Amino acid sequence: MKDNYRIAALVALMVGAIGVTGVVEAREGHGRYGPEHDFSELDADGDGLVTMEEMVAHREARFDSADTNSDGFLSAEEMTAQAQERVARRVARMIERHDENGDGQIGKDEMNGHEDRRAHMFERMDSDGDGAISEEEFEEGKARHAGRRHRHGEGSASE
Repeated sequence: MKDNYRIAALVALMVGAIGVTGVVEAREGHGRYGPEHDFSELDADGDGLVTMEEMVAHREARFDSADTNSDGFLSAEEMTAQAQERVARRVARMIERHDENGDGQIGKDEMNGHEDRRAHMFERMDSDGDGAISEEEFEEGKARHAGRRHRHGEGSASE
């Protein structure tokens, strides 16, 4: 059973790594169901509604903030710098979420505190219920994960 949790943890890390491939996106971190933006951040005029124009303006402002030399293009260096900022924010949130003893670090015991979630993820990927994930099941799980990401509007560098 302990090996199942290790496998589930590995699968979770690998599936999570798939999401990291979109690290060049010029926007804030993403939650389970898409971009994490404050509604007020998108509702520029404060009227309680978000229009397409406000969405476009927000995306352009995010591009402009990444375009540190204001040349209208994002270089690899600019995209890397923005990605590093986003990764640093995600790491800080992860430590905040898992650091149960408040020491600013995550120990193995603190990471292992989410066994139910990992077991559920493992069960979802083990579609035939045999207690192991085949390469085919793994690829199907990756495809399902990628499909959810794209259905929720993720994936383009200028968004």
